[in-house]
Amino acid sequence: MAGDRSRRSARGNRWGLAVVGAVLLVAGLASLAAGRGLFGGGAADSVLLGPGAREALDQQWVPYAAVAVAFVAGFLALRWLMSQGLNDTVGRLVLERGEQGRVEMSENVARGALEQEVADYPGVRRARARLTESAEAPHLRLALTLDDDADVAGVWRRVSSEALANLRRALDLEQVPAVVRMSMTAPAKNPRRSLA
Repeated sequence: MAGDRSRRSARGNRWGLAVVGAVLLVAGLASLAAGRGLFGGGAADSVLLGPGAREALDQQWVPYAAVAVAFVAGFLALRWLMSQGLNDTVGRLVLERGEQGRVEMSENVARGALEQEVADYPGVRRARARLTESAEAPHLRLALTLDDDADVAGVWRRVSSEALANLRRALDLEQVPAVVRMSMTAPAKNPRRSLA
C-alpha cells in the first residue's frame, strides 16, 4: 500500500521533471535557433515583444488568464510538496483477524520495544526503527548509530538473531523484511557508565 504510494510518487516526480525538462529544452533550442537566424533573418532581428505580442498582451482577458495559470501552477506545486511529505510508516499493526474482529497494536509499541532492545546492546549509541509498507506484512527500517569501537559484526549478529526474531514472534509473522543501516560516531565525551 504505502510502498505503492511511494513508487507512484517517485514515478510522478520522474515524469514531471522529464516533461518540464523537455519543454524548457525545446524552448531554449527554439530561442537559440531564432537568434542564429535559422527561422529567417526577420526572427533574429526582431524585438522580443513586437507590436503583435504587445497587442495580444493588451487584451482584457490576459491578466485573468495569467492569474488562472498562476493558481493552477501554485496548486500543482502545493500538491507535489504535500506528496513529498507523506510518511509510509504504518500507524497500527494487525496481529490477528477473525470473524469477531481484529486485534491491533500501535506501531509505536513495537517500534519502541525494538529500539530499546537494540539500544541496550554494547556499542550501540542510538537505534531508530520504522515499520513501513502494510499493517499485515510490515517491513522494518532500522538505523543504528554505533560507537567507533563497537563490534559491528557482533551487533549485526545480535540484531539478526535476537531483535528481529523477537519482533517476528511479537507480531506472529514468519518473516519481517528488514533494512539495517549502521553508522559510526566519534566516542562520547561522557561515556555511559553501567552499574555492575
